[in-house]
Amino acid sequence: MKNARNKDVADRGTASADAKAALLAAYRAAKTASEPLRAARQAERTANAAAREERRLERERVKLEERTRAETEAKERTAMAAAAAAAEIEARQMAEKARIARVLEDEAERKAKRDQRYANRKARQA
Repeated sequence: MKNARNKDVADRGTASADAKAALLAAYRAAKTASEPLRAARQAERTANAAAREERRLERERVKLEERTRAETEAKERTAMAAAAAAAEIEARQMAEKARIARVLEDEAERKAKRDQRYANRKARQA
């Protein structure tokens, strides 16, 4: 009989203390039995944390390399754009100078023809 009606207070206290001691002994036994598993889980957690940290560092390194590469490409594009703009300005200036030189040559040629006509006319009159 588990719960007999004729138990007195001392018997119930003793049974309670025995039950608590049995629970404590079972807890300690389970704790010592699971100690190798706990150590293995802790080692696994440590290894996982180290692997996570390594992956995080690798991602940061890749991001830094990507950022550096992007900055370098941006600088190169800026330099190429500046060079292209300078070349375009140079080409425009050369074209303008060539146009001015042609205009001056044409003007000199017209003046020479006009002077020749004038000289021919004077020669005919004389």
